[in-house]
Amino acid sequence: MESCPLRTSVIGSYPFPGWLELASQNLAAFGPDDLAELQRDAVVVAVQDQLEAGLDVITDGEQTRLDFNLSFYGYIEGIELESASPRRFGPPAHDQRGRHAITGELRAPRGLGAVEEFQRLQKLVKASHPGSGTTLKASVPGPYTLSGRLVPNAELGYADRWAVAEAVLPLVRLELERLVAAGCPEISVDEPSMSCYAYREDTRRFVDLFNRTVESVRGRARVCTHLCFGNYKARAVGPRQLAPMFPAFLDFHCDEMHVEMASREFAELELIQQIASRCDVAVGVVDVKSYYVETPEDIASRVRRCLEFAPANRLVFAPDCGLSQTARWAARRKLTNMVAGTALVRKELGLRTGA
Repeated sequence: MESCPLRTSVIGSYPFPGWLELASQNLAAFGPDDLAELQRDAVVVAVQDQLEAGLDVITDGEQTRLDFNLSFYGYIEGIELESASPRRFGPPAHDQRGRHAITGELRAPRGLGAVEEFQRLQKLVKASHPGSGTTLKASVPGPYTLSGRLVPNAELGYADRWAVAEAVLPLVRLELERLVAAGCPEISVDEPSMSCYAYREDTRRFVDLFNRTVESVRGRARVCTHLCFGNYKARAVGPRQLAPMFPAFLDFHCDEMHVEMASREFAELELIQQIASRCDVAVGVVDVKSYYVETPEDIASRVRRCLEFAPANRLVFAPDCGLSQTARWAARRKLTNMVAGTALVRKELGLRTGA
């Protein structure tokens, strides 16, 4: 899948508008039509912010999800949804997120909701911004990441996390197939849990799991993946090192691989040369964990550094992670400056603009 040189993109999530935050805490006060209107209006806002920034690739901002992946569990049968977090006080950490017991066969007869999200995005962009030329992207958590909030149940055949991931894999794969059938040109199968735990798990097993997930859509859409070290409440969850993933992850069957760089002060940047030898490499040049707003000149400098290791036609630039944990005012400015800084280097190199 060919991309434009020095492409600008996003990972998936975008901050909720303040009114949606308030509404999400008072859902019982709204009827189903009210909720549908809230969701549609939130996507309109997210799309408008991204288009105003000038991005080559946009998403719906995951405005209809409560979380990057937690909302998907509402579509899965055979689990008991846990509403209460195991720890409610003290500094934020991943143990404040609920886990769900497996009570039966894992099924998703309604799909996972990503297709409906993409169709809403597609319809809104066509109606409000016809001919924009912007590429639309859908994001879906991969089976290993999605398995992380499910408690294994050996009696039901789900002995450990790997077994749960294997059971979830066909659900994710079918969702990808349905996205392609709906006309989605770009799909990100996000596997941050793989990058978080590459230091202790079998990386070849990760590669096999990922490749079997995407095998039926490979070549039919641009397949991306997002690798980071965790961003719940802006907290990492694993050693922030790329080295344990490679060279194994070079065998991922994807067209674009995203790596977190900005928050790590571009440590191990030389590894993008290896990635670019196999696929496009999306580099995180905006730190979503910091409220320092990178200037266009900051971004341009970072883009030039990346060009020392990878050619322009292999490089994509994005935030380190989704922006849902970042205030909207900062997210909007960071995206605008990311695009502006990349444009400075495009101009220096005499490259065209556009997706």
